[in-house]
Amino acid sequence: MQMLSRNPAAAYRRVTLEARIEASGSADLTRICLEEAQAALGHALVAVERGSSAPREPLVRAQTIMLWLARSIAPDHPLGPSLKAFYGGLAGQVGAQILQADARALDEIRKDISDVLAAAG
Repeated sequence: MQMLSRNPAAAYRRVTLEARIEASGSADLTRICLEEAQAALGHALVAVERGSSAPREPLVRAQTIMLWLARSIAPDHPLGPSLKAFYGGLAGQVGAQILQADARALDEIRKDISDVLAAAG
């Protein structure tokens, strides 16, 4: 219970995410993951703009999501190699931001994820 009392907003986000995952089909999971990575990058971007040089927690979250996406591509997916390279590349870019975050770079990564979400409809 201490975790909930320390950061109620984070607890609420966690519960909301878990509910979305439980209610979704497999096709929606990728969208949910991309939206969560985009949100985490948004939190990191706000922190950088406020003067925090390394917003570690949201960046690690975004990187973890991108790595999971890269590893979860079905072996027989026709775009498998391209998707693995894309998600893996984004994970690497996010990882490079963990020690010294750059607002411009974070914004570019968020735009890449936005483009994928927009293309997915």
